[in-house]
Amino acid sequence: MTLQTHHEDHRETAPQTVSAAPSGHRQAALVSTAAGLLLAIMWSFELVDSVIGDTVANGVLGHDAKATALSGTGAGLLFALVSGFAGTFTACNIAMVASIGPMSQAGRTPRTATGTWRPLLRTIGLLAAGMLPVAAAYGAIGVLLGDRLPQLSTASVGDMPVRLIQSSVVFGLIGLALLYLGLAALRIVPDVFAHRPAGRVVVLGALVGGFLIGRPYPLFNKLFHWAVDTGNPVYGALAFALQSVGNILVVTVLFVGIVLLSRGRFLGWMADPRRSTLVTGTLLVALGVFTVVYWDLRIPAHFGFGWFPSMPYN
Repeated sequence: MTLQTHHEDHRETAPQTVSAAPSGHRQAALVSTAAGLLLAIMWSFELVDSVIGDTVANGVLGHDAKATALSGTGAGLLFALVSGFAGTFTACNIAMVASIGPMSQAGRTPRTATGTWRPLLRTIGLLAAGMLPVAAAYGAIGVLLGDRLPQLSTASVGDMPVRLIQSSVVFGLIGLALLYLGLAALRIVPDVFAHRPAGRVVVLGALVGGFLIGRPYPLFNKLFHWAVDTGNPVYGALAFALQSVGNILVVTVLFVGIVLLSRGRFLGWMADPRRSTLVTGTLLVALGVFTVVYWDLRIPAHFGFGWFPSMPYN
């Protein structure tokens, strides 16, 4: 059976109702939920923010990324891209890994004379189409509002900074959206994207762009202040767009590398409806659960709001 036939069969028979979910999909959702919860407990923000993030940014820029002032538009825009790349695996960005499954689904088109490049460029373009407008719009709005945004506030509620309250709200909503998309992909809840894999990728891109609305990452905070200080919404939009490009750079390179090294066979492997459903659904559920638990349970507990288990290294 050809790749095209697989794709057509999937489009014709893919159920959209909750009752159609195979029992194996429900088990996969439970395992993914447990994995997301465990990741939230084990997560070391010092490792990903300071050890990895700061080291990468310092190495690429050739100086202390936190301490060195941003002088000029060029330096600010370069910092935007580099700091986004350096923050790839932070808790406020790691959920973008879930986009690999939906990108693979959207890219499984028949091989043409253009080889694997056409589906690759299409899926990357879909992700960017959802991500860049959200990031750029928030960058422009952020410059206009400035310190009126909780994200730039130095105030606290109890011991919890107001900027982290914004993070908890934003990432809680994003996490719930990822969780729903995952359960929908597993056919446990109705899936409006059952026949629209491209739409799922665009929505995921918008959610990735939305990460910036709640992001407390110190290097991003420095970029945000620089953008506000310029007073130019265009600079803010461009800087935030570049930050988002940096955020997905590793995943994009990984996705492209897997497809090219397999000579397109990876997309063929993902053409199996059951396989692609499980990969997409489990990634989205696990990272959706992680995002909600980390930002709405673990972070508030760190400041005395509720309780959450803490590892010795945290």
